[in-house]
Amino acid sequence: MARIGIYPGTFDPVTNGHMDIISRAVRVVDQLIIGVAINAGKGPLFNLDDRVEMVNHEISLLPDGASDRVN
Repeated sequence: MARIGIYPGTFDPVTNGHMDIISRAVRVVDQLIIGVAINAGKGPLFNLDDRVEMVNHEISLLPDGASDRVN
């Protein structure tokens, strides 16, 4: 049975702390789903598309094979 992790957040912007959690999570799960959320209670610095793009860019910089386990 596959171990699937879910990491929701606004990632506004994605930080080193977020990436630390992501890099640790991909070592203990078979698949990590990152949910970039909209929070009406927060005034975001970046729009949703920009935040998704930033997260995707940072994931692409993970060590070999780690980014393959992130959706």
